[in-house]
Amino acid sequence: MNFAKSLLYFMLPLLALLSSSCDMEKDIEVDLPAHKPQLVVECYLEPGKPIRALVLETAGYLDPIALPLVPEAEVIVTTHTGQRIKLSNRPTQNKESGRYFTHTSGEIMEGKPGDVYSIEVTDGKGRRVTGFTTILGQVPIAKVAWNFNDKDEAYLLTSFQDNGNTANWYRYMTHRDSLNHGAQRDFATSDELTNGIRVSYGSGYDYKEGDTLIVTLFHIEKQYYEFLSSTDAAKDANGNPFAQPAKINSSVTGGIGIFTNLAYDRKTVIITK
Repeated sequence: MNFAKSLLYFMLPLLALLSSSCDMEKDIEVDLPAHKPQLVVECYLEPGKPIRALVLETAGYLDPIALPLVPEAEVIVTTHTGQRIKLSNRPTQNKESGRYFTHTSGEIMEGKPGDVYSIEVTDGKGRRVTGFTTILGQVPIAKVAWNFNDKDEAYLLTSFQDNGNTANWYRYMTHRDSLNHGAQRDFATSDELTNGIRVSYGSGYDYKEGDTLIVTLFHIEKQYYEFLSSTDAAKDANGNPFAQPAKINSSVTGGIGIFTNLAYDRKTVIITK
């Protein structure tokens, strides 16, 4: 019995079952529990940059589509020296990255590797979100190289040295022309299998002569790695009836979100022969 005949053999009972039940309909009412909104916080500290945060709240799955702002939210970031910086509720957009923020401060983040910062977000409903981050050091990109095939297509190779004395996590991104465009490559990984060695991230033959590429290597905290992994899983599960629901691994308590720091090295290259 060939594959086609085998498939037909197993499908006949199923087709008979479907045809016999096509007139059977039953409306089922599902009582969904009332949604209790939670605060959602995102704050990424960058050395030499103003301190900014995004504060929203969750919305029910069937709620009208709207930006769930929290106008009365207060955000305080405490530095490693104990200085408490209150961010102003002033929605703005970072022109370089295109990222939106609801709260910002003129204070510049000047933390050094090992310094610990904290965040506290409160609102008029008595909700409170807290989190901590330890400033990391930059891991330099050692080399960005490329090579052409016989079709004038080039692949990219980015190399760096992992520190074998510590556990490390990384996020690697490549953009074409501008950071405002979506990343062509974006993934997070650990050094579990590459501890202490020179690491290289490659690509397919995706580029051509004259392309301008922005290559970024982030040295990230484990809590940020877990947050990224869980948000990716949630995106994959959204709308997929066969996927397990995914829970966001937040680094904050009292709500949902991430408070971390961004230590990165970035290089801009033009693909040439």
